[in-house]
Amino acid sequence: MRAYRALGATIDTSNRAMWSISGAAGKVCVPANVIDVANSGTTLRIALGSASLLRSGIAVFTGDEQIRRRPAGPLANSLTDLGAHVRSTGTNGCAPFVVEGRLRGGETVIEAVTSQYLTSLLMCTPLANGDSLIRVPLLNEAPYAAITLDWLDRQGIVLEHEGMSEFRVPGRQAYQPVDRRIPGDFSSATFFLAAGALGDNDVTSVGLDVNDTQGDKAVIDYLRAFGAEVDVQADRIRVAARTLTGCELDLNGTPDALPMMAVLSCFAKGSTRLVNVPQARLKETDRIAVMREELGRLGARITELEDGLIIEESALHGGDVDGHGDHRVVMALAIAATMLPEPTTIHGYEAVAITYPGFAEALASLGGAATVVGQ
Repeated sequence: MRAYRALGATIDTSNRAMWSISGAAGKVCVPANVIDVANSGTTLRIALGSASLLRSGIAVFTGDEQIRRRPAGPLANSLTDLGAHVRSTGTNGCAPFVVEGRLRGGETVIEAVTSQYLTSLLMCTPLANGDSLIRVPLLNEAPYAAITLDWLDRQGIVLEHEGMSEFRVPGRQAYQPVDRRIPGDFSSATFFLAAGALGDNDVTSVGLDVNDTQGDKAVIDYLRAFGAEVDVQADRIRVAARTLTGCELDLNGTPDALPMMAVLSCFAKGSTRLVNVPQARLKETDRIAVMREELGRLGARITELEDGLIIEESALHGGDVDGHGDHRVVMALAIAATMLPEPTTIHGYEAVAITYPGFAEALASLGGAATVVGQ
C-alpha cells in the first residue's frame, strides 16, 4: 500500500473487509521520497515494473537487509531492454534500485528463477508505449504466473502466449475496474492444513477457494501423498491425521511450502525427498540450508541437496532454534514445536507479522501453547 500510494494510487482501507483502490490510469507519479519495501520482495519486484511507467523523474527503492541481498537484476535488465532505465546502486543486482521510465516495448529474454520477474513484466507491459515480446527460457513457480494471467484476463488485458515460454503483449492498453472477493491464502493456510496431518489432530481451515488459481493449493495433494485424510468442501478444507509415509514431492511450483513440508517429513515413516526447488534459496533466506540447519538442531536426520532436501523419519526433541527473519520458517518451526515433548524457543518470532500477524492466536485456538516474549 505504501509503495503504490507513493506511485499515485488512492487506497481506502477504512472498511477492513473491503478495500477501494483508484489507480493512476497508467500515469505513475514521481514519488516524493525513497520507497522502502521493508521485507517484501513481491512489492519490490512488481513495483519496479510499475515505476518503469514514469513519464519523467525517478523512483528509488530500498528495503531491509534481506531485501538488499535478494536479486532482482534480471528483472531490471529486462525492463531496461523494454525502454526504461533500471539500475542497482550496487554491483550485486539487488536493492537499492533507481528507476526511470518510460517503457517503450520491444523484446527481452528473462530467466524467471522467481515467477515475480515475469509477473512484474506482464503487469506493466500492457501500459507501455509499444508492443512487447517476452521470452522466458526458465520459469520457476509457474502457478503464480497463472494467477497473474487470470487477473489480467479479468481486467480486460489482451495478450498471446505459447505455454509459459513466450508472451506477446500489445501496448497502449488500459486496465478495467474489478470488483472481486479475494480468497484466503493457501500459502498461509499450509501451516494449519499440515498441522491437521500430525499426531491425532483434526483441523478445518475455512475461507479457502479450491477453484482459485493459487498454486499453493497443491498442498492438498502433498498431504494426500503423505497419507493424511483430506476432505475438500466449497469453502473449507478438513485434514485429519493418519499414519504418514514418506514420499517424493516436486515443489518447483510451490517453494513457499518447503519449510512446512520439511517439518511434516520428519514425522513420516521412511524417507521423503523435497526436490526441484532451487529458488527456495532466493527467498527471505536460503530456506533449504536454514531448514536443514534448524530442524537438525531439533534432531532431524536431514540431508541438503542443491535443489531440495532428503529427510528421514526423526525423533525430534525441543530446543532453541532461529527463524532467520523468515516468516515461513518461523511458522513451520512453531508447528513442529507443538509435537515435541520438551519446550522449544524460536528466536525471531516477530517475522510472522510479514504475512500472518495473528498466527500465535490461531495456533492457540487449536490448543497450541505458544508464549510470545517481548510483545
